[in-house]
Amino acid sequence: MLTSSVGRFRLLAMAEAVSWAGLLIGMLFKYALVENEIGVKVFGPIHGVVFVGYVVAALFASVQLRWERRTAFLALLASIPPFGTVVFERWAGRTGRLDGQAGAEDSAA
Repeated sequence: MLTSSVGRFRLLAMAEAVSWAGLLIGMLFKYALVENEIGVKVFGPIHGVVFVGYVVAALFASVQLRWERRTAFLALLASIPPFGTVVFERWAGRTGRLDGQAGAEDSAA
């Protein structure tokens, strides 16, 4: 999985979503339940590193797979809302954008 840019992209898309979940749970405990910030202190830096890794992996994948700018922009935009990376990864896989065969479909979609 880590030997190709597509594999790294897919792994980091899932990891980014998991780190988002951890950060959201940490924020729930910090701000709503017990006012303990350990979850945010643990998952904040983890999410930050994974977020940057996802952005880099998305840029590498966009170059290797020859995504149009719109697809690359959507991949980067997907990193902002929680679990958006999973939605984008599933969509990109389903539409062939992770196979390198969707160049013609990019402009039609």
